[in-house]
Amino acid sequence: MEIEVISFGKIAEFLPQQKISIVNISDTDELRVYLEKNFPDLAGTKYKLALNKNIVQVKTEINNNDVVAIMPPFSGG
Repeated sequence: MEIEVISFGKIAEFLPQQKISIVNISDTDELRVYLEKNFPDLAGTKYKLALNKNIVQVKTEINNNDVVAIMPPFSGG
């Protein structure tokens, strides 16, 4: 299984490329652990995940070819 991870805003500074591919991740909790282990600056930062353009609030299954966005906190007006 392969997923695409896209980062935005300040989060993009912590990842070496705008898009990265990750294999063997089955849910968003595993993805958070993987990201924070491989990109330690991310561990101390607040961020949100979006799976296929939907904000993720709880542990969610990730499927092959899904796209996950890592976004810094934001507020609307």
